[in-house]
Amino acid sequence: MRDIEDNQVGGRRQFLQCMAWAGAGTLWLMKGGVLHAQPLGEGGAAAAADASFSFVQISDSHIGFHKAPNMDVASTLRASLGMVNAQPKRPEFMLHTGDLTHLSKPEEFDTLAELMREARTDKVFYVPGEHDVIGDNGAEFFRRFGERQQSGGWYSFDHRGVHFVGLINVLNLQAGGLGSLGAEQLAWLKKDLAGRSAETPLVVFAHMPLWPLYPPWGWGTDDSAEAMGYLRRFGSVSVLNGHIHQIQQKVEGNITFYTARSTAYPQPAPGVGPAPGPLKDIAPDALHGYLGIREVRHVKGGHALAVTDEAMS
Repeated sequence: MRDIEDNQVGGRRQFLQCMAWAGAGTLWLMKGGVLHAQPLGEGGAAAAADASFSFVQISDSHIGFHKAPNMDVASTLRASLGMVNAQPKRPEFMLHTGDLTHLSKPEEFDTLAELMREARTDKVFYVPGEHDVIGDNGAEFFRRFGERQQSGGWYSFDHRGVHFVGLINVLNLQAGGLGSLGAEQLAWLKKDLAGRSAETPLVVFAHMPLWPLYPPWGWGTDDSAEAMGYLRRFGSVSVLNGHIHQIQQKVEGNITFYTARSTAYPQPAPGVGPAPGPLKDIAPDALHGYLGIREVRHVKGGHALAVTDEAMS
């Protein structure tokens, strides 16, 4: 794990904060907008004992991918769901933050839907990745997995005092592959948040990072700054993304950004190598250390969210 902060985006210089490729994981306790790290296995269960509810994030399953380093992504998704089902306290729902499939083929969506039936949660909420909107602008994804609250596919819901917002940033990609929210969605977000107390904990989730993690590779969202402007007045904001297939974290005031592991394959660290893509030179017995799930707990009596990343190994 390392912390590197650099405001330059050219070459190999980047933002990297609290990056962990594998290992036992870390329990993050957010208290009053400040994160406190605690290694798993060192009192983590006691620290989360007062959780009022929990949910799980998975991401980037890429059903249909059949190349190194993972020739069987369905099996690793199934293993991830097994980790969800093994949680000591059953998560109340799951967020899948996109790239359910690799090429948006009907049979890939079929396989994903069948596998997700194995999850022992009350509901799964989805947002699409860019791989889920190939060829039809997401029509098949939204038909099968959309919440249908808004014509553009974005939506929100409340759960036990926490407000959740699912954003779509994989349509109308910008130069270099950067994500985009668009004027209509931003106007909706402003209206959705306008009447809510600043004391309301927020969880925002989308596929592509909502901060400029590494724009030369398209790892960011072109117009995310406006969205962040609407979030800053809230005391506790957690932003969950996928897309980059690795754990990174960034804190800006009371907003904490988390990217997630994939259930399929890892990608290189930002700027390491010529381009993003599957890391191919991984030994089969080491692959599971790069894959996993994220559990998030809402803690009673405050704004705290406990975020735990778990590798399969």
